[in-house]
Amino acid sequence: MSVKEIKEAIGQGKVYFGIRQALKHVKNLSNVFIAKDTRDETVEMLDASGVEFIVLKFKEDLSKELNLDFECEVFSIASKDRISVKVKK
Repeated sequence: MSVKEIKEAIGQGKVYFGIRQALKHVKNLSNVFIAKDTRDETVEMLDASGVEFIVLKFKEDLSKELNLDFECEVFSIASKDRISVKVKK
């Protein structure tokens, strides 16, 4: 369970980014990862929802390793093969 797992899940389209998506799809998650420098409020929200998570590296380091152009505190991996995303035009 590491950054490698998140990379693979991104390639498969199985990752939710952020606390809102994690809480919205809480029943559909297999793993949740948070950054080491995640805000206390975010950790409290996950705890209150009964979500177990694994702490990884700092946000900046995760963004670099995952080749993202943004920083994210929470990465959730969906238990289904593909997730659907609605894009507004």
